[in-house]
Amino acid sequence: MNVEQVVVEAMKKIRNAGFEALDGLRAEYLGRNGCLTQILKSLSQYSVDEKKKIGSAANIAKNTIDSEIEKRKEKLKKNLFDEKVKKEVLDCSESFYFPFSKGGFHPVVQMIQEMSSVFVSLGFSVAEGPEIETEWYNFEALNIPQNHPARDIQDTFYLEGSNSLLRSQTSTGQIRVMEQYEPPLKVIVPGKVYRNEASNASHSSIFHQIEGLSVDENITFVDLKSVLTEFSHIFFGSGLNVRFRPSHFQFTEPSAEIDIQCPFCKGKGCRVCKNSGWIEILGCGMVHPNVFKAVNYDPEKYTGYAFGIGVERIAMIKYGIDDIRLFYENDLRFLKQF
Repeated sequence: MNVEQVVVEAMKKIRNAGFEALDGLRAEYLGRNGCLTQILKSLSQYSVDEKKKIGSAANIAKNTIDSEIEKRKEKLKKNLFDEKVKKEVLDCSESFYFPFSKGGFHPVVQMIQEMSSVFVSLGFSVAEGPEIETEWYNFEALNIPQNHPARDIQDTFYLEGSNSLLRSQTSTGQIRVMEQYEPPLKVIVPGKVYRNEASNASHSSIFHQIEGLSVDENITFVDLKSVLTEFSHIFFGSGLNVRFRPSHFQFTEPSAEIDIQCPFCKGKGCRVCKNSGWIEILGCGMVHPNVFKAVNYDPEKYTGYAFGIGVERIAMIKYGIDDIRLFYENDLRFLKQF
């Protein structure tokens, strides 16, 4: 047989062969004593031109037959799999025991979601920022220059060999947002922050904040008060009074802290509010002109307000939790309550 006849015969056998027969066909045509191997061994009896022609055709034929054998194997494998799937029936009605209980969101995550939904209903959008920042975003752009005393109360963790650090406040997010967008804007930035603090009932080196920012023309302190009063009433109840106390933050001026009437004693005084009748919930103020200058906003044209809320603090107030460490000890007896 010549090469062409060998290929035609091999193709016919391969198309009808079962899985086990394919290896035999490979040996029959491509093996040491196979048809095509014998043809190549007999080339010495031909002229130079015939050798080239027959040799080339034989090599092409070997590749063709080998490829067809592999294709046939894959097809047979698929057919076997399809038949197996058809025979198998999944009984969805069969009951079974699943030893693990259904999971849920961590209480801090739940609190972020609840608080964010309130601000979204008040017209804010939600943004995120990186947890590893530079001194520019974490301090300098927020009107906290190098060696300023305000850095002492936000002592944080630096990455060795660089000026990068773990952010000590989500206020870094407002700088990044203002760098990307022109006013008007209204955004909150939730996330994790880090400070070099000893862990105790009310402090942790890792906690969460929600930063808020609104910038536009003609924004006043009245806008700030109305939004945060509305948030407090939605989140804690409309029956509780809200008060603003003068304070100081380096990136806002004027600045204030907000207290709500203690939800546990309704202002009468108790252990939770230390008998004052009030509980502090957040800090806020009008964005400092130097912050606007850092992001190339015109402080003569635009005004805005910013606020920062400690998520764990709000959760502790809302649920009557007296130790922040409970959020991070992974005690299921505590976490399952939420």
